[in-house]
Amino acid sequence: MWASLRNIGRNTESGGYRRYAWTGADADCRLWFRMQAEARGLDCEVDRNGNQWAWLGDPLAGDAVVTGSHLDSVPDGGAFDGPLGVVSSFAALDELRHRGVEFNRPLAITNFGDEEGARFGLACVGSRLAAGQLTVEAAHRLRDGDGITLPQAMEAAGYDPDAIGPDPGRLARIGAFVELHVEQGRALDLTGDPVGIASAIWPHGRWRFDFRGEANHAGTTRLADRRDPMLTYAETVLAARREAELAGALATFGKIAVEPNGVNAIPSLVRGWLDSRAADQGTLDTVVAGIERAAREHAERAGIDLDVVRESFTPVVEFEHALRDELGALLKGSDLRDTGRDVPVLGTGAGHDAGILSASVPTAMLFVRNPTGISHSPAEYAAEDDCVAGVIALADVLEGLACR
Repeated sequence: MWASLRNIGRNTESGGYRRYAWTGADADCRLWFRMQAEARGLDCEVDRNGNQWAWLGDPLAGDAVVTGSHLDSVPDGGAFDGPLGVVSSFAALDELRHRGVEFNRPLAITNFGDEEGARFGLACVGSRLAAGQLTVEAAHRLRDGDGITLPQAMEAAGYDPDAIGPDPGRLARIGAFVELHVEQGRALDLTGDPVGIASAIWPHGRWRFDFRGEANHAGTTRLADRRDPMLTYAETVLAARREAELAGALATFGKIAVEPNGVNAIPSLVRGWLDSRAADQGTLDTVVAGIERAAREHAERAGIDLDVVRESFTPVVEFEHALRDELGALLKGSDLRDTGRDVPVLGTGAGHDAGILSASVPTAMLFVRNPTGISHSPAEYAAEDDCVAGVIALADVLEGLACR
């Protein structure tokens, strides 16, 4: 499966992946998913929001056990973030069939659409729409960097944008959703464990900072006469680092747009996107407020106009304790480790479809060790032995949840 997926959407120069929603690479990934499902005799369908489902058993029976993740990527992302969960789900089903188990609950494998938000700037669009956390009106307003709207992109890919919206009936038929994901950090590497269980997802969000100054000639305008928004933006980036360090949180300006974007032109507009995350809501609020306060102080001194818009926000997600504890019990006697200790439970600052769905269905997550902790990069990596351990762990969990 890795071999057949490896080259889809891969950039030959960077070695990373550019699998953006409703593009050719996305279509190829969707075809790959359908072929994997059909090869296993699963019934493959696409819901009203473009999410793919591969079913074993009756989708209408209710109390289904669902697993899977996503296949799209961030710009020049790694091979494991998302795809590891989908590949492992198919491999876990293969393992269960090899064991000869009997299913007493329907099982589904999913590929949620536009999880990374790389094209339209909002993460988890497919699961947010299904869960009613993104309105149809707001979704229709989403635009990519070329001005193409989400409805236009969906229509060009052969999907109906007028059909999108909440899908409570489908979610009501899910008894449990378990998502396997490569760890985006080094907690498991530090403890020496190949697999862990998620406890919670930190609250996190994205804020857009628009710094407006005055365009002018870079070679003739005195420094004292300039209203350069780039300087205020730079001060804000440094302030974000300081505020995050003081609070023990995370804050990153990772995307920027500049107008008129000329080498010999002083910018008229610098637009920067802040990603901030923290272990609790109070800390996150303090960090973002501190960054905005510093930005406004610098902007006022420099004669720069500033607008700050919160584009997305996800509150803290505590995965259902009963399901989380059940995963721990199912894996306690497994062959994942030989130390006799329980499988570790750890929090994460990264958002996932499982976090979005947690408000509607019982959800849980498994993490596979990432020895470097690097993610959202071509250097993202998980060792084959650890990936196999993840498959076995997921199979053990699915057997405990869905089989006699």
